[in-house]
Amino acid sequence: MPKLSTPRHNHLLDRLLPADSALLRPHLQEVKLEYLYTLAESGQPAEFVYFPMSGVASLAKTMANGATAEVGTTGNEGFVGLPLLLDSESGSYAVYMQVPGRALRMPARALKAALAQSGTLLRLLHRFSYAAYNQTCQLVACNRFHDVEQRCARWLLMAHDRMPRDDFLLTHEVLSIMLGVRRSSVTIAAGRLSQAGLIEYHRGHITIKDREGLERRSCECYWSIRHEYERLLKSEPAFA
Repeated sequence: MPKLSTPRHNHLLDRLLPADSALLRPHLQEVKLEYLYTLAESGQPAEFVYFPMSGVASLAKTMANGATAEVGTTGNEGFVGLPLLLDSESGSYAVYMQVPGRALRMPARALKAALAQSGTLLRLLHRFSYAAYNQTCQLVACNRFHDVEQRCARWLLMAHDRMPRDDFLLTHEVLSIMLGVRRSSVTIAAGRLSQAGLIEYHRGHITIKDREGLERRSCECYWSIRHEYERLLKSEPAFA
């Protein structure tokens, strides 16, 4: 199955009705998102919301001892700013870029005003919020039942879907944090995928060489997450 990514597009914005697009368009500004760029801080009110066009934003939860774990990812299928949608000024997790990219951002207050004016916009973003919730649930099960190689393949496929090219910046250190395992475990898993001709790794760059093969190595979680996004955000012809 082909990847989802469309260069310089956000699939959520692409689904807007013309009237809803007109509400948001004047407030959207394109920005470049470098590695570790912070999109939201835990416990802090968000000044902006982001609609990524490329790259991978990581939702990270930090424990009392300073350890951090990824609890979800967002890319060009959605937006960063769910607490605002749920009538909260801030979230209990941070969001920052793990794979650099670009996004359209707008002031949080402008999105809040638009949601008050449009029931169809609110409904679309609520459907995205459920897809994001499903992703988190699936990742909990994935971390419990699947091995590092399967999870590594799943993460790479999700990143590939969100990028306009087959190669992107990603270090073993970052991937180990995202998967919650030791760097040595990621090195072994990525080495197996490389030896099989599925990926190529060189100086912090990952290149997807055989997507179909990578899909076969991945666990069921990639498909479950992808199909739920497609069902909720692509199946309906309109949000009237």
